[in-house]
Amino acid sequence: MTPTPTAALSGAGVSIWLDDLSRERITTGTLKALISDRNVVGVTTNPSIFAAALKNGESYSAQVNQLAGSGVDIDTAVFEITTDDVAQACDVFAPIAEETGGVDGRVSIEVDPRLARDTEGTIAEAIKLSGKVQRSNVHIKIPATVEGLEAIAATLAEGISVNVTLIFSLERYRAVINAFMLGIERAKENGHDLATIHSVASFFVSRVDAEVDKRLDAIGTDEATALKGKAGLANARLAYQVYEETFSSERWQVLAGAGARPQRPLWASTGVKDPAYSDTMYVTGLVADGVVNTMPEKTLEATADHGEITGDTVTSSYEESNQLLNNLEAIGISYKEVVDQLEEEGLDKFVVSWNELLDTVRTALDSAKG
Repeated sequence: MTPTPTAALSGAGVSIWLDDLSRERITTGTLKALISDRNVVGVTTNPSIFAAALKNGESYSAQVNQLAGSGVDIDTAVFEITTDDVAQACDVFAPIAEETGGVDGRVSIEVDPRLARDTEGTIAEAIKLSGKVQRSNVHIKIPATVEGLEAIAATLAEGISVNVTLIFSLERYRAVINAFMLGIERAKENGHDLATIHSVASFFVSRVDAEVDKRLDAIGTDEATALKGKAGLANARLAYQVYEETFSSERWQVLAGAGARPQRPLWASTGVKDPAYSDTMYVTGLVADGVVNTMPEKTLEATADHGEITGDTVTSSYEESNQLLNNLEAIGISYKEVVDQLEEEGLDKFVVSWNELLDTVRTALDSAKG
């Protein structure tokens, strides 16, 4: 019997995580259905996802009424609502976490993005979130800013699993891996069981194409047009090359010998933004063993419907991917300028989304108070 596209993707070594969560998904069983029907083995969340869930669902009414009655402030209400959702989702995925030794069955929750440039604030918030959720299969999301690097290491050193988010550049990705290994080394010194500490590095894909394509359109030559829609895949594929190189190093072998698990690459922002492109290009084009692809439901359903999984589409492409980035530089598109801009814009979008979540919860509380 021919496997479904999502089963084939899983068979090729890609863990499928859903980039969405709501209490309604949990209580109605639709999240469990995605596990059985779409091979979903994890979930990532962000403030926009929570805001949409609160706006569109009645599942939060009882808790909102209780919080309104207790007179908590907006930040506390957001903390309580989002950690409850994540804890419940962790319970849904607990059997998968047990089956895979904690590699999958993970649910991610994000540190307040207003702390992205505040190392100590991020560490404190990460510890607080982990303590509140109290599930071994939770991931705490920390942005890969320069200030976030030490926060990543310090959080891992406490034995807390981390999803490093908002990675665009290969240089920053190398710094993230260094922070990960530093954190694991400290965790070892602190006496933690290294096998229980997990991490993923979320490398953003479609946003790279969105920005590069805009610049290529501005150049407007045939040569520029021929390069459209290729930078995101090339960048991510080269990130996997970095992963292969770094996690075969002597430094890593020492940690692996002590029971440590590698930090897996995670492909984020895999929904296609340009309708001219295949709606599965950031799935079928990034198949490699030991990676995670976190998909919006639309992308997940497109993959299940017509995704063509042909095996590894990454490791044979390094030379071509390097040449693509060189060609972009040659026609005047600065890689560093693009990735720096995307990080700043990404942080801004995170904060806008967080404020939207605060506004949504404020409105719900005010309504509950009458």
